[in-house]
Amino acid sequence: MRWLPFQLNPDLPVSGIARSDYILKKFGPGGRANYDRVAKVGESVGIHFEFDNITVQPNTLKAHRLLHYAVPSGQQNAVSTELFKAYFIEGKNLTDVDTLSDIAQSAGLDRSAVHEYLGSQKEEAEVAEADLQARRAGVSGVPFFIFNHAVGLSGAQEPETLLQAMLQALEPPADSKG
Repeated sequence: MRWLPFQLNPDLPVSGIARSDYILKKFGPGGRANYDRVAKVGESVGIHFEFDNITVQPNTLKAHRLLHYAVPSGQQNAVSTELFKAYFIEGKNLTDVDTLSDIAQSAGLDRSAVHEYLGSQKEEAEVAEADLQARRAGVSGVPFFIFNHAVGLSGAQEPETLLQAMLQALEPPADSKG
């Protein structure tokens, strides 16, 4: 499994914006209620989302760079887990290099090496280009799954739907059957 870059809000300032402003702009007054359904679904599977802890709606380019950095070490899944926990439960600011470095350390990466990497612009253009390629390929939201480079599936799906997509991705292409 690989996590590929896709930013929901690539036009946000590098430092993000106030979460309350973001919700008001995106959903209008009372927009916070849009997260109630997600919180209930999370509770049903043991995830206790704390949306009220989030104060900054981040530009996630640095977080995606951290995920990219984690690939060679095999720690990408651990990093993604720590990112989700830090943001959706602890309300951490994912634009902050120190915060991201702490997250990386929690996932088993070298904090100082990550801090140096994120403090630079190393591989920033590569990650931004991968995000743009996803948009060009038709990705417009998350989650988005691509199985075996063959079958794409958008949105939160039932386990059975995901399994069917995985099985379909294992089938040979129609033009190779004979």
